[in-house]
Amino acid sequence: MKRTISIICILIISALVAFFWVEIDDAMTKHNHPLKYVEYVEEYAQLYAVPKELVYAVIKAESNFESDAVSSKGATGLMQIMPETYTWLCDKYLETSMDPQLLFTPEINIKFGTLYLSFLYSKFGNWETAVAAYNAGPTKVEKWLSDSEISENGVLVNVPYEETEKYIKKVMKAKNNYKELYFADNK
Repeated sequence: MKRTISIICILIISALVAFFWVEIDDAMTKHNHPLKYVEYVEEYAQLYAVPKELVYAVIKAESNFESDAVSSKGATGLMQIMPETYTWLCDKYLETSMDPQLLFTPEINIKFGTLYLSFLYSKFGNWETAVAAYNAGPTKVEKWLSDSEISENGVLVNVPYEETEKYIKKVMKAKNNYKELYFADNK
């Protein structure tokens, strides 16, 4: 009888530990994948037809939600936009102010980062390819797509830059995590 009670107690304790482990793991995953700047991400993801989980994933990968981030190459803000890209987007989409200092403003940065992702998707027709172009630049990606050793049917299968290959994996993994954690009901 004592042995049966001991086994039942061990099973109950094991079940509780497993339950709390899952809860702690979920909480840590959410902590590592925050939802910040929700109003801007929601607005511009919808406006430019970009999955919001992708916008969050790019922000996470690029700056980890630090609005004052600046890369060694000069990319700025949450979505790490190059000032030249910002100026080009302003010119192309008829924005009046082209001051690159505005890229430190979360709303402006998210607006133009999301617009740029939308532009890249419309150019390449594939989110992974758009993400590759966000990292390596559209000119490089166009060149890669024309090489049959690198692409197949317009899809990159062998990314020649290790940094870009890792970036694509990082962003797409974060995108999937965001979708699973927050947007699974939105098909």
